[in-house]
Amino acid sequence: MQGAITAIVTPFKNGKVDAGAYEKLIKRQIANGISAVVSVGTTGESATLSHAEHRECIEACVSVCKNTRAAVVAGAGSNATSEAIDLARFAQKAGADAILCVTPYYNKPTQEGLYHHYKAIAESVEIPLILYNVPSRTGVDIAPQTVARLTGECRNIVGIKEATGIMERAIAIGAALPNFAIYSGDDAINYPIMANGGKGVISVTGNLLPDLVSQCVNSALGGDYAASKSLSDTLYPINKALFLESNPIPIKAAMFLSGLLETLEYRLPLTAPSNQTMIELEKVIKNYDVKGF
Repeated sequence: MQGAITAIVTPFKNGKVDAGAYEKLIKRQIANGISAVVSVGTTGESATLSHAEHRECIEACVSVCKNTRAAVVAGAGSNATSEAIDLARFAQKAGADAILCVTPYYNKPTQEGLYHHYKAIAESVEIPLILYNVPSRTGVDIAPQTVARLTGECRNIVGIKEATGIMERAIAIGAALPNFAIYSGDDAINYPIMANGGKGVISVTGNLLPDLVSQCVNSALGGDYAASKSLSDTLYPINKALFLESNPIPIKAAMFLSGLLETLEYRLPLTAPSNQTMIELEKVIKNYDVKGF
């Protein structure tokens, strides 16, 4: 699996998942060239969805993407291994093409614990598993040696969403595992990771500008690095603005300001952005042609 992948937001209306809006957002992604959609990843506020909502979102995403060129990557991460296994098995049964598993948050397992956690999930399903390393959010970091150990023993662990924000980490993994897929998990360095052999990006910005993110990634995959860098430079201001506050607060606000979301709702403990953030987002968004439905 390669290309531009969007970690889709989960829209809410009156406190509930807005299923109609969710499907509409996914269809827009497909129409604007995205390669795959991550359903209920951390950008989709998976940590505050009920298990029933989580499953419903995966099923809806699979249904919308069926018979299209867009693949489905289902979020199946948890700080409880048994819960992650349940989600992974459900995703496989529902028809997802792959699963994305964030590192266990809060309990801070050792590298040995991470190894056994991911090995157990991988062995519970047959579909590909993408590791997701974002230590700034989870408090734990998958070491390159642990990644190598897992890939050596689990044939369906095929890639990693690398969101440390440190280029050297992506370089280290790529040098040690040349056939392993590295996906940028930080939009600000999508281009450098692609230029270093990355297979794609799992993007927040793609929610707003799937066409430009796709063009940036596909240019790099096609060897046109000048075009990819130009697009990356164009996207840099919005990439930075979308992290003025904790993700996904700014991206949902930007989508609301652009008319892509009818309501601006989050699940507590996330709340609406500050007035200053809204002002900054409005300024930046005016520089882009946000495609509608």
